[in-house]
Amino acid sequence: MYTFSNKLKIASFILMAVGLLGIGAGFLSAPGTIEEAKAIVASHSDGHGDAHGAETTHHDAHGEEVGAHGKHDASHDEHLLHQLQNKPWAALYVAAFFFMMISLGVLAFYAIQRAAQAGWSPLLFRVMEGITSYLVPGGIIVFVILVLSVLHMNHLFVWMDADVVAHDHLLQGKKGFLNPTFFLIRAAIFLAGWILYREYSRKLSLKQDESNDDSNFKLNFRISAAFLVFYLISESMMSWDWIMSVDPHWFSTLFGWYVFASMFVSGITVIAMVTIYLKSKGHLTDVNDSHIHDLAKFMFGISVFWTYLWFSQFMLIWYSDIPEEVTYYVTRIQDYKLPFFGMIAMNFVFPLLLLMNSDFKRVNWFVIMAGVVILAGHYLDIFNMIMPSTVGDQWFIGIPEIGAVLFFAGLFIFWVFRALSKAPLQPKRNPFIEESRHFHY
Repeated sequence: MYTFSNKLKIASFILMAVGLLGIGAGFLSAPGTIEEAKAIVASHSDGHGDAHGAETTHHDAHGEEVGAHGKHDASHDEHLLHQLQNKPWAALYVAAFFFMMISLGVLAFYAIQRAAQAGWSPLLFRVMEGITSYLVPGGIIVFVILVLSVLHMNHLFVWMDADVVAHDHLLQGKKGFLNPTFFLIRAAIFLAGWILYREYSRKLSLKQDESNDDSNFKLNFRISAAFLVFYLISESMMSWDWIMSVDPHWFSTLFGWYVFASMFVSGITVIAMVTIYLKSKGHLTDVNDSHIHDLAKFMFGISVFWTYLWFSQFMLIWYSDIPEEVTYYVTRIQDYKLPFFGMIAMNFVFPLLLLMNSDFKRVNWFVIMAGVVILAGHYLDIFNMIMPSTVGDQWFIGIPEIGAVLFFAGLFIFWVFRALSKAPLQPKRNPFIEESRHFHY
């Protein structure tokens, strides 16, 4: 049995405490008046080059033409205030979604292994089950943020503002789908389905250890295959609702797959990192270099898959140059140069260079280094999806963003490693356990 060490537990509490202070500071420093908002913009006028204070005219995330240097009208000043008030909310939402999507990506990988009856991975099932346990608190926190958005505690989703919809013909046409009640009903169904499968599959997995036959294993196989159908539909709709609808004038038919690739590679990366940590502490002794090698292969392969989807989406939209579509990327290239291009380098170039060599995939510290880069890159990916449509060009990675990441990292570590200590790390009666134990590549 794994024991949750006091050092790691204390470290997780410290991360949560420091993170809460940062989140609180972000909300306390948010402006309450237009004058305070203008003062904040002035203090950061040199932060992003042309993004602040330049003699240019550009379009913000909601298609509103914006002038510079004193040409702002009253409606734009109010919009600026909302953007800066959104900043701590957006930082909280990005971090909350990022860590939730890691557990959701692991859940998909776990269900695939179950449905495929893979022989190499049963030794890693307890690690996956531990990581997916975070889906409960992580999913609930994201849902609470969505509820607070519906209650107009923030302005993350512009289509939730009745006054905005009343003056926007496009949003009026989407009211049948994008309305607060149906939005929350869908979110509740998604979370309930994911959590229900996770809890039931975990229960069957533990029962299989004490069983005299393979009935629990076979039932787990059937529900995993069925769950994957639900997952593919719900994950796509979730990506439309929770991410794409923050900019409701833009859409992409590839978006569901794109978000899936991001959460899938992030989840597999965390499986590899947790496994390596547990091995370093003397656990998972039957997990060998070939298991780590296979996880690193998935990290490499899904990074390339993510790049393929990113380029397919970007190239077609950029080449066609349709104003309603290309504005999405123009905004990010103009105002988010560093996180936009940095994210591409971290999610494609670094994994390609670090993990292409087969020998490096067996070196634990090398896999950890590649994993840190990949996770940071996909955090920036979510950052790039959410921030331009919620805070416009008033972005900077400061105390609210860092605080939110620290808090959710601490909560993630605490919840996952506490779950890992609840059951033996190695399944006993999985029919493929011997194949997994003797797996070599």
